[in-house]
Amino acid sequence: MRHKLVIIGNGMAPGRMLEHLLELAPDLYDITIFNAEPRVNYDRIMLSPVLSGEKSFEDIIIHGDGWYIRNGITLYKGHRVTAIDRAARTVTSDQGATAAYDRLIIATGSVPFILPVPGADLKGVITYRDLDDVDAMLRAAQSRETAVVIGGGLLGLEAAAGLKARGMDVTVLHVMPSLMERQLDPAAGYLLQRSLEARGVKVMTRANTQALLADANGKVRAVALQDGTEVAATLVVMAAGIRPNAALGRLAGLEVNRGIVVDARMRSSDPLIYALGECAEVGGQVYGLVAPLYEMARVLAGELAKEVTGTEPDPFIHQDTPTKLKVTGIDLFSVGDFADGDDREEIVLRDASAGVYKRLILKDNRIIGSVLFGDTGDAAWFTDLKKKATDIAALRDTLIFGQAYQGGAALDPTAAVAALADDAEICGCNGVCKGTIVSAITARGLTTLEDVRAHTKASASCGSCTGLVEKVMQLTLGDRFRAQAVKPMCGCTTHSHD
Repeated sequence: MRHKLVIIGNGMAPGRMLEHLLELAPDLYDITIFNAEPRVNYDRIMLSPVLSGEKSFEDIIIHGDGWYIRNGITLYKGHRVTAIDRAARTVTSDQGATAAYDRLIIATGSVPFILPVPGADLKGVITYRDLDDVDAMLRAAQSRETAVVIGGGLLGLEAAAGLKARGMDVTVLHVMPSLMERQLDPAAGYLLQRSLEARGVKVMTRANTQALLADANGKVRAVALQDGTEVAATLVVMAAGIRPNAALGRLAGLEVNRGIVVDARMRSSDPLIYALGECAEVGGQVYGLVAPLYEMARVLAGELAKEVTGTEPDPFIHQDTPTKLKVTGIDLFSVGDFADGDDREEIVLRDASAGVYKRLILKDNRIIGSVLFGDTGDAAWFTDLKKKATDIAALRDTLIFGQAYQGGAALDPTAAVAALADDAEICGCNGVCKGTIVSAITARGLTTLEDVRAHTKASASCGSCTGLVEKVMQLTLGDRFRAQAVKPMCGCTTHSHD
């Protein structure tokens, strides 16, 4: 007899979980999904290229309508679940739909943090979390007027770059002294600011928003700062952070802290209910980047399928997740711990004229953190050394110059990739190592990037590792390798957006 599995939310984490579950136990569950958004599952981390015009919504769909039909999944689009009845084991949506469950997954994601300032509810003030927000920004961008983005983190900077690409006059307001201060040290934050300003985006740091000001029609006209400065704006994008959307868990009486508290197998305080993704809190941590969410998805699929597989899944284990910025032409990478301390030292390379900055933080001759700006070609190698806690004493003199310069002579890019171990991670979003890609190419006769993406998921999420995946393909295929064809920006040129 098939069990009833109900999923609240249809984002990237539950989508990936279902892929794993359908591989492990395709006939174990009748699956019903309630999605508050009126659409199918899409790659949310690629919203920034949609905003900038580099991709369309159709380009970022992960599971189209046909996928749900083929797999016998009932998908309620535009249904926001308002109630969970744990005694009756049912959920009910705001459209009046009710579904019974044997197992329930809450995957409601996160909600934007709205600054508690006067005027936050004015017309023209929006957040940046989903396709509806992007559509609102695109409509506003048609005016070619002035936009202010509040928040100098990943989302804020991607929104600013996208709006600038659409022709708006854009200013970023950030309360801290440097951009992306959680992921970058001040030196890298300064280079990032300079790079954005070179693209026409104004940046104001130490900018503490006090109020949003309205015009005579009740629409936002300016942002007022604590120091008395007013910054004109016809559009204000709130990108000051996110919070786990744990309201349903709290309403249902589950244990909730910052997120819905789960154990290392995604089980909540109710043994029949699981939480997954940005709304979940595991080991005291909540996550907003895709790599740990996909790891949660793998763990939960194994937990749900164990009566078929007969094996307990490996538990979720925290791993440092690299940060990358999806703004065309800006190469940025950060991972690990780069705070100052008496028990650590650092190696720094800075070439301000070339816009290159590299900083490695060492403890006991092992890399514990790295910040790369302008040249991120060695990100995979540095990450592999950090993950394996490799003693770098013998590499110290040339370490900062990267993998290609070890041994005193520069290697060509393919040789550098060849020197990576098989378990070196190539795609951070999906946790795909070099050996997995090589094995798939060899076993399945793959020759195109799209084939490699389809079979391994490498470069299928944010796409920033595409160049590295192609180097692995070139190494494996040799003369049979054909680089991905360049898609022209439009019919009047052979050039791509890049």
